Amino acid sequence: MTGEHQTLALLLFSAFVAVTLAITTWVSRERRGSAEEFYAGGRLFSPMENGFALAGDYMSAASFLGVTGLIALFGYDGLLYVVGFLVAWLVVLFLVAELVRNCGRFTLADVVAARMRERPVRIAAGTSSVTVSVLYLVAQMVGAGSLVALLLGGTSEAARAWTVIGVGALMVIYVSLGGMRATTWIQIVKAVLLLGGTIALTALVLMRFHGDLDRLLLTAAERSGHGEAFLAPGLKYGGDWTARFDFISLGLALVLGTAGLPHILSRFYTVPTARAARRSVVWAVGLIGGFYLMTIVLGFGAAAIVGPDAVRGSNAAGNTAVPLLALDLGGGAGSTGGTVLFAIVAAVAFATILAVVAGITLASSASVAHDLYASLRRRGKPRSEVAVARVAAVGVGVVAIALGLLARDLNVAFLVGLAFAVAASANLPVLLYSLFWRGFTTRGAVWAVYGGLFPAVVLVVLSPVVSGSPDSLFPGVDLQYFPLQNPGLVSIPLGFLAGWLGTVTASEAPDEAKHAETEVRSLTGAGAA
Repeated sequence: MTGEHQTLALLLFSAFVAVTLAITTWVSRERRGSAEEFYAGGRLFSPMENGFALAGDYMSAASFLGVTGLIALFGYDGLLYVVGFLVAWLVVLFLVAELVRNCGRFTLADVVAARMRERPVRIAAGTSSVTVSVLYLVAQMVGAGSLVALLLGGTSEAARAWTVIGVGALMVIYVSLGGMRATTWIQIVKAVLLLGGTIALTALVLMRFHGDLDRLLLTAAERSGHGEAFLAPGLKYGGDWTARFDFISLGLALVLGTAGLPHILSRFYTVPTARAARRSVVWAVGLIGGFYLMTIVLGFGAAAIVGPDAVRGSNAAGNTAVPLLALDLGGGAGSTGGTVLFAIVAAVAFATILAVVAGITLASSASVAHDLYASLRRRGKPRSEVAVARVAAVGVGVVAIALGLLARDLNVAFLVGLAFAVAASANLPVLLYSLFWRGFTTRGAVWAVYGGLFPAVVLVVLSPVVSGSPDSLFPGVDLQYFPLQNPGLVSIPLGFLAGWLGTVTASEAPDEAKHAETEVRSLTGAGAA
């Protein structure tokens, strides 16, 4: 990219960083320093505000960069991510939102511990939440690196690495100073910017084809080099039975994973009532649904206008399809319109990454402080949870930066799919069993978490993602014993099975009184925080 591109994009990005840092500073001066203020923003947000924040939390680099790139490269098969990400919200709306808001205070472990022995349950749920959060953060870091590589012409690996480090440092600042209130306002600002940018690009793509969607799709198929196969299932996931099972595995992970994501669950505690939590989800579904419909147009638009070869040439995983599309729609490289549009899209994408990593870091640091530290600390004078959470934000940031540098050549939507698989395997079974199974026990809860978490992580390590293929993290090593790239098909049933097995083999009897109390609280909100 030209120096003009770089300067304008960096100026716009710097403006967003300045605004968000101003918000964080303002909020940090007004905060009371309590755990409720830091973790839940004082529970003062309206359903509309929280709905925009939920949408901002969810519409990540995987959605804006990764999904669009996969559609541009693989056509119809890339739509699986769009469908999975959107349908997942029905699970959240009907099974999770209100009940979680009524039963917990700040984290997933609060819901489970309400009727179980706290220490083992909090350690298990906290460990799982941190693991999922770090995997999700890695995807955002990879997206940041891809954008900088494009901005600088792909010539400076050092600049790419320093950008990942810079994003990590900013997310630690946001969380440490501002907590949930600052993070929420950053999400709202980011959601408005992202939706505005996506609407503008979608309108330009449709104008290029005079509103004719058939012509858009046929042009995309023609430029793809695959012909009509580009518009039919099977280009990525239909080659053999392994690919088909991978398709099913990914679909399960995407649809079931959202309800187990720690940073999504923590958002339900920022509103005053369960009804407000449900209305927040309705707002989020509307915003997210519109956004994903537009990503379909952008994906096929990138294939038709930029071409898959150019997209793949810029970034093998397709993560730069949207910025390249913006450059072409604005008039091409070297044009003023192309420079401006590219810079705006790059800045919006940076804003997306920063906002999402702030939300995930806050959720993971809350799990460390509220669940792990509170359960493992020794007797004596304990440090405050909020202080521990701030320290934990630094630790999580360092780990995410290191892994982000390692996984820089993988598609961000694919990386998020792994996080969703772990969330669906470890967090969802224990959450649903706790809410709906009267006979569920502490052993069942612990087994459900570890019985989903360990298989999911081990299967990823033994999959083509890590070794044994040219596109893996370690192409020179071959530890590939599991053929699927996404472990959900195996690990999700194992999580549910482990929870059932732990319960039926437990010597302890389920606490009927605590279950009755939890049931009343979850359905009516009586006694909720």
